[in-house]
Parts: sequence; structure tokens; C-alpha cells
Amino acid sequence: MANTTQRTDLPIEGMTCASCANTIERRLAKQPGVTSASVNFATKVATVKYDPNTTAPEKLAKAVDDIGYRAIVPAPNATDPTQANPAHGHDHAAMLASQGISAHASHTMSGAEDHAAHMNVGVAERKRLMIKMIVGATLALPVLVIAMSHGQIAAFNVPWINWLQLALTTPVLFWCGWQFFRSAWKGLMHMSANMDTLVALGTSAAYFYSLAATIWPSFFVGAANSAHAARHAIADAGPMAGTPMVPVYYEAAAVIIVLILLGKYFEARATGQTGAAIQELLGLQARTARVVRAGVETDVPVENVVVGDVVIVRPGEKIPIDGRVESGESAVDESMLTGESVPVEKKAGDSVFGATINSTGALRLEATKVGKNTALQQIVRLVQEAQGSKAPIARLADRVSGIFVPVVIAIAIATFVTWWLVSPVETRLSMSLVTAVSVLIIACPCALGLATPTAIMVGTGRGAQNGILIKGGEALETAHKLTAIILDKTGTLTRGKPALTDARALSGFAEDELLRLAASAERNSEHPLAAAIVSGAESRGVTLSESTAFQAVVGHGIEATVDGRSVLVGKRALLADRGINPAALDDSANEFAASGKTPMFVALDGKPAGLIAVADTVKPESRGAVEQMQNLQLRVAMITGDNTQTAGAVAKEVGITTEMVFAEVLPEDKAQHVKKLQSQGFVVGMVGDGINDAPALAQADVGLAMGTGTDVAIEASDITLIRGDLRSVPDAIALSRATMRTIRQNLFWAFIYNAIGIPIAAGVLYPATGWLLSPILASGAMAFSSVSVVLNSLRLRNATLE
Repeated sequence: MANTTQRTDLPIEGMTCASCANTIERRLAKQPGVTSASVNFATKVATVKYDPNTTAPEKLAKAVDDIGYRAIVPAPNATDPTQANPAHGHDHAAMLASQGISAHASHTMSGAEDHAAHMNVGVAERKRLMIKMIVGATLALPVLVIAMSHGQIAAFNVPWINWLQLALTTPVLFWCGWQFFRSAWKGLMHMSANMDTLVALGTSAAYFYSLAATIWPSFFVGAANSAHAARHAIADAGPMAGTPMVPVYYEAAAVIIVLILLGKYFEARATGQTGAAIQELLGLQARTARVVRAGVETDVPVENVVVGDVVIVRPGEKIPIDGRVESGESAVDESMLTGESVPVEKKAGDSVFGATINSTGALRLEATKVGKNTALQQIVRLVQEAQGSKAPIARLADRVSGIFVPVVIAIAIATFVTWWLVSPVETRLSMSLVTAVSVLIIACPCALGLATPTAIMVGTGRGAQNGILIKGGEALETAHKLTAIILDKTGTLTRGKPALTDARALSGFAEDELLRLAASAERNSEHPLAAAIVSGAESRGVTLSESTAFQAVVGHGIEATVDGRSVLVGKRALLADRGINPAALDDSANEFAASGKTPMFVALDGKPAGLIAVADTVKPESRGAVEQMQNLQLRVAMITGDNTQTAGAVAKEVGITTEMVFAEVLPEDKAQHVKKLQSQGFVVGMVGDGINDAPALAQADVGLAMGTGTDVAIEASDITLIRGDLRSVPDAIALSRATMRTIRQNLFWAFIYNAIGIPIAAGVLYPATGWLLSPILASGAMAFSSVSVVLNSLRLRNATLE
């Protein structure tokens, strides 16, 4: 039965920490028809694979909505059968209605609208956080000043001072910090807990204790008499002289909310920057296109261009669509696509890509791909999918964050009980309250949730900007473990097509004349080697003549007459069959063959005249790329179907050792060579570009496809090198290593922060040092931990890859 699994990406609103992401992920995974579900806390997107015969995105969104979050359903694309067939669409809506879901009421939007809306939501969220933070800070500052005065300022020693603090703190908690309480309540209703639960519990404990102390101060006078020296000293004069100041913690509740809002603001701002690569890619798209319709040039929005339209692009303009050049010549800057800064010459018949820049001449194009099918949009889609994926290393953080909040609540309760039991009666309430609140506030599952996805977002984004498309977090993680690389020869190490390399004439013949006559004779041949000779001669400035009496000798070569001279070009046997002794050319022919070149014998007027050599030439960057890979401590191998002699010559030229050359390998056997290296303990990467490389690419631990290759090879690979430049291979591996190094740093910090911070907040240092962690400092540390992880990931944008 055919695999009918489909994938949908649901942007999620209302997530505040990694525990939220785990809750949603578990909820989605339990839905009927769902084969896998993954929620990325950094991107706020749920990626779900499901059976469309069992469920639908709208049902999945409802499942998320039911636990207190909000999922946005992308609208079906234009090729969706529900769009093409109104009746089918009606049935689809009816099916949803039968499940209690309104298709009209569901949160839906198109893919493009979704990305724009997602970015707008991020901007609006940062603005909202900024407003609440400013209001909260304005109200919390006087409360903090009052608390820090410890009764030493006479103006604060008034009977109503606690009521003033209550009035200032209440809007900070229940307006500025309302989102935390709302999220905690929703979690409670669905038997789940998250970071907001910790914040709500901690601030509520401080607030409601203080509220009770304000309303019934006499009940707390005993505690005040013992604790006032450490917190609120008795005023020596003034209207409250001789009256104990009841200890209140309004400033802790207010300042905690403000500091967490500050941390959330910086976290949102920094996390937004991790997706900068996609924003920059989308910003490259041209807004309009100049289309020829009914003989008239008209500027239209790029969304209105259809396949087959004729598009005019003037010098200096962006090319709006993917297309084929009908007429005109120009140099096109494709650096946005490939990372290569040198413009590429374009002429009639060549392909061009949207968002690249036309430099010098006017071009007339036929649109071949538009909208979501353009190369740019496919790159954006691949990057989004990669950024939404999870690396295996994230599993530990997921497991920890899944139980993190309940464990922290248990530690906070144990801390409260412990200090209540061991503290003197007169101080046990304040000690228990301060330490328990500090434990609740300092604990931060967010740093764990952000450690992996933010690094993957920045790493894959940087790769895309350099022409390296990484299809997922697993490929990114595995690439850093590679110990061996197998390089396909044709099209990977070499250019993939024959080119003229040498023209060598015997004594009595001029080399230029030999080449001119041979190339002129080959002009009428359709053989690839003939095309290479003609192209090579023209590139050297040789003026060719018309040939007559042309005849192709199948399997041997050609014969023709050029400028009255008889010309033979082909194999040694062709000359021998015509009674010409080619022995004088044998030494040179053997020399060329030993170098991996194909020698072609040339005879003029019945006499051996010289040799023309053709070869699939090595790309100029191949040797340097191989050296870079070897410097990364990789075993580099070459695989090819060519004969051993040619393979050895190419390997020698690029610096690959003889024992790592696999020659005369049939296409179906390439995967076996990958398996053989894997059986020897190597983690193997395979680099190829052709259909015959697809099985080996799929078998390898990481498959890397040259972007100049076939769609089949690219589909089978884990990493696509758009530039077709072998130097992208060591760059991709170095990027993987840098990303994994960053992820480990992030996870280390996140674990160590909680492992050290929670015991200190619980008061383990107090017996030895007399030092307790203030809840205010705890909230500042919690906010800093998340921001520091994101900022560390952002360093990848400018990190040196090595």
C-alpha cells in the first residue's frame, strides 16, 4: 500500500518554556492517525506527520487549543484536491463539522501569510513585553526602595506604608504578570506544569503572605520581632517608633515579575535574530516583474506571473522568477543562491533563478517556475524544515524538561518543610518562605529548551547563506561525527563533461594548424568528444573553416575535407584501417592515457600529424577541497566507474592515496563500498551528483549532493551543496562541528546553572556562610540563563569554521 503520510507545520501561540513544548508534543503524539510529532520551542512550531484518512490539521489544532494553547493551521496549497474540486472541499468541511470543528472558525492562513504573520506576532510580542516591563518597573521601583531602606528612612515609617506597597505591587502582578498566572491556570486545568507555574507559585507565595501580613499584622508580630533586624529594622523615631515592622515581600513579587519580563523581552529579541537567515532570503525576492502580454510590457506583482510568461529583465534589476533565457546575454550575480561572488555568464538557453541580480545586459526570459516552486522558495522551505527539526542530542534535554517543573515544585516544598523544621520558631516562616520562593524562581527549563533549537536555527541559516542546505537536525549532528568521505569522480571531483586539454603535433606540422583542421572537421559531428574539441578550439581563438565530404565512422572517428586537405580524427585503428602507420604517435598517446586523458589520433593528407587529447578535467578547487577534508582528519576516498588508469591519474592530481581509490565500480555497487567502510567502523559521508549515486547517498551516514546534479541525487541526500563547489563539503562539516560545539556549551550551561542554582537557592550555603539567595537575585539569574543560551547560539553567525 502506498504511503499516504502527510506533514503539517502548526505555529503555536502561548508557549512560554520547554515544558509547554513537551506538553503539546505529547498531546499531539497521542492523537489518532499521528505517526510523529515534534514541537520546537525556539521556532514555536509543531511539526506533525499524520494519516490524512484518519485526521486533519484542523483536528490537530483543536487538540492543541483544548489544552490552553493556540495552533494556526496553514491553508491547503493550490494543488490540494480540496481547492481543485469544490465538491471535495465541501466533503472535507463536512468531515470537520462532524468532528465538532468549524473549518471557517479554525485559525488558518497560507504558508507565505503564515511566515509574515509569525514575524509580525514576534514584533507585537516584543512590543507588548516592553510596555509591560516599563509599567512594571515604574511601579516596582518605589516598592524596592521602600524595602531596601530597612526602616532607616523616616518618611517610610508610616502605618500605611505596607498598604502603599500593596497598591503598587498588585497591578505589577496581575496586569504586567497576568500571562504567567493565566498560563499556570490553564496548565492546572489540564494537569500539566510549566515555567509559568513556578513563577506564579513563587510570586503568589510572596504576595499573599505579604497581603495577609498587611491585613492582619498582629498575627505576624512574633515573626517580625525576630526578623526585623535582618529585613525591616524597628524605627527609632517617628509615628511607628517602638512598633515592629511586619516583614513583607512585596518587592520580591514585583521585581521578580519585572525581571522575568525583561528576560523574556531579550529572549524574544535574540531568538528572533536566530531566524534572520530566512528573513534575509525572503527579503531578496523581487516584488514586481516586467511581463510581455499582448505585445505590451507591463509591470505586475511577482505573484501574478505564471509559467510560460515572457519576462524582461534590464541591467541592474533582480530576476523575479526562475526561467530560461530566450534572448540576450548578461552576467548574473548568483551569490544569494550559491555564495559564489563571481557573476555567471548567461546566454540563450541558459537557466536563471529568481532573486539573483542581472548585471550587464538585458535578458528576455521564459518563466519556468514561479511562486513556491522557485529555487529561492524551495531553499526557504528546506531551511524552515531543518530549523523545525530536532537533533538526537536534544532528546536528553526533552526528557529532563518533561519532568523538570514537578521536580522543582517538589524541591521547593521539601525546602520549605526543611527550613520550617530546623529554623528557630521566631524565624522559620521567613526562612522557609524566602528559600522556597527562590527555588521556584531560579529554576529555568527555558534554557534547556532553547539550547539545541536556537543553535540549529543559526547553523542551518548560516549554511543556507553559504549555499549549504542541511535538511535536518539529525544530518547536522551526524555530519560532525564523519570520519570518512567518499567522493564520486565524475561531476564531483571533475567537471562532468569532456574538455580539450592538449594538441600535440609531430615534426613538420604546426600545432595551431593541427587543432584548426581537426576542430573544423569535427564541427558536423554530434559526439560529445567532438563538441569538446570544437569548444576548446574556439575558446583558444582558433578560426574554424567549413568542412566537406564529412563522414562519421561509427566507433572509430570521422573523416572530412577542410580547405582542400583530407582530415582523419579518431582512434588509432581508424588510421591503421586507412593504411596510415600511427606508431610515431604511440608514446604521446600512452602518456596522455596515463594522465587520464583520451588521445585522439589526427592524420592529414594520409600522414600521421599529431594528437588531440580530451578529458573530463578536474575542477580547479578539487585539490584544495580534498586537502581541507584531510586537515579535518577525514579519510578521503574516490569512487568511479572509470578504468583504474584514469581513476589513478585523477586521484593523484587531487591528492587521494591509491589505496582509497575504488575504480571500475558499477552504479549498483557503489552503496556496497559505503557499507564496507561502515563495517570497518567509519562514519561515512558520500558526495555525488548523479542518479547512479542515489543508492550510495542514501546508504551513507550523511549524503551530500552537489547542487549541479540530478533531482534524484539531491532528494536522496541529507545535505545539498547548491554551489556545486567541492569546498562546500569541508565547510559543511566544519559548520556541523561548530554547531554541535555550541549545542554542548548551551546544554552544559543549562544543566550546570540549574544544578548549582537550585541548591544555592534552597539555602545549602546558609549553615556555613550565613548567606541566602534573594528571590530578586534568583529571578535575575533565571532571566539571564535563557538569554545567555540564545546569545551563545547567535555567535555561530560569525564564528570561524574549522
